[in-house]
This record gives sequence, C-alpha cells and structure tokens, in this order.
Amino acid sequence: MKLDILVFGAHPDDAELGAGGTIAKEIALGKKVGIIDLTRGELGTRGSAEIRDVEAADAAKILGVTVRENLKFKDGFFVNDENHQMEVIKAIRKYRPETVLCNAIDDRHIDHGKGSKLVSDACFLSGLRRIETKLGEVHQQEWRPKLVYHYIQWKNLKPDFVVDISDYIISKTNAIKAYTSQFHDPNSSEPETPISSKTFIESVHYRAKDLGRLVGVDYGEGFTVERMVAVKSLDSLI
Repeated sequence: MKLDILVFGAHPDDAELGAGGTIAKEIALGKKVGIIDLTRGELGTRGSAEIRDVEAADAAKILGVTVRENLKFKDGFFVNDENHQMEVIKAIRKYRPETVLCNAIDDRHIDHGKGSKLVSDACFLSGLRRIETKLGEVHQQEWRPKLVYHYIQWKNLKPDFVVDISDYIISKTNAIKAYTSQFHDPNSSEPETPISSKTFIESVHYRAKDLGRLVGVDYGEGFTVERMVAVKSLDSLI
C-alpha cells in the first residue's frame, strides 16, 4: 500500500500533539496518511501500554488515517543503531511515502530527539538499493521520501514553516483527548504529570493560536526542515 504521508512518533500521542491538525487537513485534501509509533509508551507514568494501544486506535479513527502500526521498540531505551534503522526502513519501503513527518529534533523527552534522528537517518538509508530488506518473503525495493519534516513538541523551537490548521483544531483536540489515561481526569488517582495538568490542553491551543497569529491565521502547527523549502511561485504562499 502506498501512502502520501507517513507520520512517525516515538510514543502514541506524539503525532496527534505535534501534527494532528496537519494530518486531519491533508486527509481532508485527499491524501492517504499513516502513523507509525516507535514504542507503546510503556514507561508512561499514567495508564498502560495496553490502554494506550486502544487509545491510539481511537485517535486514528478520529483523524481518519489509513493505517496505524507500532514497531514496539523499547520505550526510553531504543537507540539509533542498525537494528532499529532496519525496522524503520522496512516500514518506509512498505508504504513508500512522498513525505515523512517525525519527532522534534530537540525536546524535553529524550525519545523525541532520538526518534527524530533515527527516522531521518532511516529515510536516507531506505533509498540505498544495496540495503536489502524483506516484507515476509518478498524483497522490498529501495525508497527515499522526497520530504522529511519535524513537528514541534514541548520545546518552543522556531518553526521553518507553519501549516494553517484553523479548520482542523477540533479534530486535533478530539484526537488528543482520545488518550484519556494521559490527560486531565479529576477522578483519576494516578500521579500527576506535566501533560495531565488542567491547563495542558489549553497550552496546546495557545501554541496553535500563537503560531497562527504569526502567519495571519487562527491556528497553526509548526515544522522544521532538513533542507531549504522551495515554492513554485510567490503567490503560492498565504
């Protein structure tokens, strides 16, 4: 199955928090989008891996993604080595996306930066035909995505471009709220975390509003790039 966009996240909910509005928008525009979670988030303070499996599936339905998979790397301890790169390469070659979205290049959680570099390196290596991989018994063909973008997460990194998600902020919010174990629940007896506070969802909206303000729209999501962005003409910008 070929996808237009493949979104990677170190943990279930990374894709929704960083790029949920963009995912919903691209799907509405007719693109086929998939999500691949690197880990099950089993080290998370709240909930469990099993609960997050269900939540991730619910969030995928809300966004309308074509497929969602989990590579089941070890939360907190996966590394950017050959074994992990090969698994990501297999996923890239399986779905052959034109565009890949992945974690922030630098962030509060150590897995985000690691996941960012791992996916970026795998995108390059996936285009080398002498690296051989198989899907089942079928040999995979090399494939290199044309574009790799990194969504912004906890840290307030300066984006290289902003996507207008004004019409999709509700879809983004609903997908985030699918992770009921992770966010504020007044009836929960589990320990509080930075993202379970009463104001966290508000902070997600605030950032989207602020990014939108900077580019003249209501809500935005920011991304950083690995190579310079080109435009077809001056009037293709908003």
